Amino acid sequence: MHEVMEKKETKAQRVERLKRAKNPWECFDEVRAFARQDRSQIVPEWASTYLKWWGVTTQGDGAGAVGGKDGEGLATEFFMVRIGVPNGTLSAKQLRAIGMLARKYGKNFVDISGRQAIQLRWLTLETLPEVVDMLDAVGLTPRSSSGDSTVNVTGCPLAGVADDEIIDASPLAHEIARMLQGNPEFYNLPRKLKISVTGCKSWCSDPEINDIGLTAVRNGSTVGYSIRVGGGLSKEPHFGVRLDAFILPNQAVRVVRTVAEIFRDQHALRVNRKCARMKYLFLQEGWSAESFLQELQSRLDFKLLPGVPEQFPSSAVRDHVGIHPQRQHGLSSVGATVLCGRLSAEQIEEAANLAERFSNGALRTTVQQNLLFIDVPTERARDLALALDTVGLPVQGFSFWRGAISCTGSEFCKLALTETKGFTRWLMDKLEERLPEFDQQLKLSVTGCPNGCAHHWIADIGLEGKKIKHQGELQDAYYFCLGGAVGKDATFSRPVGYRCIAPLVPDAIVRLLQQYMASRRSGESLSAWFSRHSDEELRTWLAGKEVEAVERDLSSGHVPQGVAD
Repeated sequence: MHEVMEKKETKAQRVERLKRAKNPWECFDEVRAFARQDRSQIVPEWASTYLKWWGVTTQGDGAGAVGGKDGEGLATEFFMVRIGVPNGTLSAKQLRAIGMLARKYGKNFVDISGRQAIQLRWLTLETLPEVVDMLDAVGLTPRSSSGDSTVNVTGCPLAGVADDEIIDASPLAHEIARMLQGNPEFYNLPRKLKISVTGCKSWCSDPEINDIGLTAVRNGSTVGYSIRVGGGLSKEPHFGVRLDAFILPNQAVRVVRTVAEIFRDQHALRVNRKCARMKYLFLQEGWSAESFLQELQSRLDFKLLPGVPEQFPSSAVRDHVGIHPQRQHGLSSVGATVLCGRLSAEQIEEAANLAERFSNGALRTTVQQNLLFIDVPTERARDLALALDTVGLPVQGFSFWRGAISCTGSEFCKLALTETKGFTRWLMDKLEERLPEFDQQLKLSVTGCPNGCAHHWIADIGLEGKKIKHQGELQDAYYFCLGGAVGKDATFSRPVGYRCIAPLVPDAIVRLLQQYMASRRSGESLSAWFSRHSDEELRTWLAGKEVEAVERDLSSGHVPQGVAD
């Protein structure tokens, strides 16, 4: 008689079991109890899963994925807390509190994320309750900024002040955040849910790549919203599918809630953690814009109006950096660039001081990892810009610095293959030095692994981190993806078959951009130039010679993927 082997629980099955057993938002007292003991007392379920609902994740040891096993690196005793900032809305008081936490616990820095949130690192289990309480005291929380729930709701950082916006959508963004975040009805989604709500004409919060994207649109004299669902990047990029619906402002919260309910009820998305996002309803489950709208309408007690034509924004940089007049007479916004989103404690405190000195203390974070000051008297805007320049937050922004973003990288992320923040800063310095004549705002993304947290799929130049063996040693390398864009000419970047070790990346980009400047047609953008050249041509210019194409990933197995001679 053969002994029956017990089937091993999959990662998805484990997470689903844990979510059925407990709503982490209702059990933070358990974390307080762990904090009064030593770290060894925290149960694995909290360390690896439940803490995420409070925006807390374990911090990697600096080696990234290569230093661990099964595609994930080793965790240290430290944690990262992601602080939610709905619509990017911050006050000087709140920013100053974050700076104080960075000084006290976070080794004097924080990172602005690609969702307008703020990441604070180097926290210990013992300090987590105090950090949560200090944030709560200034109206901030890390709750629902991670986990299988709604994460930070993004929106236009100039909502309410942009002189050309269609509608101020920030009240709606905040209402949606209040309705979903921390709501026990939505703690157990198949995976995270990303929502963008914008009333600005440039769609600066990238609604095309969100699970739910609302964009303001006019229907005659009435202003409402178009809706897209199922957007996302990672290893299988997918633009959100536009539904044939015109949503009135008083319907928007109900519609978003119902879309979240549809996502929550999809048991087919709970089988595989890698395919648990809303986009897989369209990529794998056979859904279409028509079938999604039909399901949505069947759950509503009012009839949605048919959609209306949209005015698509250009594919240019959407960052609001620089000095711009507000719709309020005599006031301007001042947008500063924050390279890689990293702010020192000193910069944080000075930014808070300057916000109070030059305006009413109102600040905004952006999905491009930058920081904006609003309600600045126009006659004082230049003085604020000069003050920001002196603390390393330039307002005009250089061609390369302004459009550069990067993910966390192997410095702290357990999934990353390459270090990104320091590399990006070094790369920007090299490009500014060698191509001072470059005359466009370049969108350049550096992501440390194929998951694409830095959005390399929608960048002019996207660099995807790899590991390769070079001269007998394992080294950081980057694979080139070119020509990504959102807006009117939305398209995902093309993997062109070229890869090189990190020190050679500046040479490759310089060769490529010099060729562009020498051969572009009158008024031709970089994106348009990419589109009329073949992968072979682009690869040749990157390499400086004809080379064979290299596959993005040489192995479908666990990390280290792409390791080759």
